[in-house]
This record gives sequence, C-alpha cells and structure tokens, in this order.
Amino acid sequence: MMQVITPDFYGAFVEELTKMHRLRYRVFKERLNWDVQTSGDLEVDEFDALRPVYLLQRANDYRVQGCVRLLPSTGPTMLRDTFPVLLDDHRFEPSPLVWESSRFALDVDSDARNANRGLNDATYELFIGMIEFGLSRGLTEIITVTDARMERILRRAEWPLRRIGPAKRLGNTMAIAGYLEISSHCLTKVCKAGGLQSPVLWEPALKAA
Repeated sequence: MMQVITPDFYGAFVEELTKMHRLRYRVFKERLNWDVQTSGDLEVDEFDALRPVYLLQRANDYRVQGCVRLLPSTGPTMLRDTFPVLLDDHRFEPSPLVWESSRFALDVDSDARNANRGLNDATYELFIGMIEFGLSRGLTEIITVTDARMERILRRAEWPLRRIGPAKRLGNTMAIAGYLEISSHCLTKVCKAGGLQSPVLWEPALKAA
C-alpha cells in the first residue's frame, strides 16, 4: 500500500514519519554509509524542514518499508543547492510542472516476493505512486539525483532516467542527475512491467470546515 503524507497531515502521522526517518537512517547511514545528517537513529536534513510531500510504502503487515520525498523545483532543491556539479554546466530551469524526488529508500525483507524483471513489488509500487502523484498534481517530470544502480533499476522498470550529464563520484557513490517523465503512458508501462494495477496511492482528504 502507498500513502501520501502532505504537510497538512504531518500531525496525524507523526509515528509513520518517525518510522520513515528511521528507515532512511538504516538505508543511507548504516547500509550505504553516506555522509548524511542524523539525529539519534533518524536521518533528517534541511530539506525536511521545507514541508515536503512524503510517499510511504507499506508491507502487508503495514510496516513502513519504503519512502520517497518530493519538493517543488521552484524552491530549494538538492540538485541546485547541494549537488550543482551534476548539472554539468546545464542551466537549471525551475518549473511548477517539475518536482524533485529525493531520499528514495527501501528496506524490504530478504524473502520479499520479486515481481517481473527481478524487482520486488515494493519498488514498483513506489515508482507507480510517484507517477500517480505527479499526474494528480499536473506534473510533466520529476527531477532527481540518484546513483548508477538506481538508474539501472529504473530502466528495468520501464521508467528510464533522462540524464542531465555524466555520472560523477560523490563520496562513495557514482551519482547522476536526470528527469523522469510523468505521463499516463509511463504509468501504463511501469504497471505492466511490475504486473501491478493502478491506483496504488492513498491520500487522506481534509475535512470540510
């Protein structure tokens, strides 16, 4: 199951957000050994203070096992403000039709069922949820900073990354930046690749005043 948590609902989902930050700590600090900001057993950075939208992926037992963070490209972004070297002299063009994704993380059980092309269901659900979110907001693309491994995973899932420039080493990671198309066509392709049906995303609604 995929869940959207917007700033209006942070207070209602404090426990889920805390589990998400612990998940990010396990993945980025403990497993990947990235140079990330931490607070105890939580991974939290300055972009979390910008009131992003979070997508959470839950296991069948409702455990939070995946997440991704989304922010408008018209405000501060990791690509422009933290990793501008990945722009490779290309001009960054903010747009209300483009959001940035970051902190894509998964921590699934080793026996998690693999879907098509060797990727597990949780990976496909996160990708499908990102596309569904983009379509619901009228986006045309998502921009992201990721590594070479994720680029291969995206290609296998039929959602290829359009690179901005060549991969460059950042710390212990070969990092790249690029665009992911948001369209009904992409949604259909990723659903077919993963053998899943859309919609997967659940978003709580604000109560009328």
